[in-house]
Amino acid sequence: ARKQAAVDAGALPLLVTAMGAHLADAAVQERACNALGNIACGEGAQGEVRSQAAVDAGVLPLLVAAMGTHPANAGVQEAAGRALYNIACGGDTQGEARKQAA
Repeated sequence: ARKQAAVDAGALPLLVTAMGAHLADAAVQERACNALGNIACGEGAQGEVRSQAAVDAGVLPLLVAAMGTHPANAGVQEAAGRALYNIACGGDTQGEARKQAA
């Protein structure tokens, strides 16, 4: 319920904005990636809907950019990798497209 509440409150576009505006700041990237990973995590339809909402908000290129900008930062690599993993999971009809996009 808290994950969906974050999405409903507008967290995804704010995370996208923060990541884009502070790409060079590893701490911002790590925390935003952690938040995205948590939002996208979950079994079943609700997790799949949140994952698709994250993709629709434009997070995939930002996760990749965070990893590329901070290749030596283990925290950013782990958090972004986890977020990508959680977003790409799912057996819904859009799940395969998310996997391909990631």
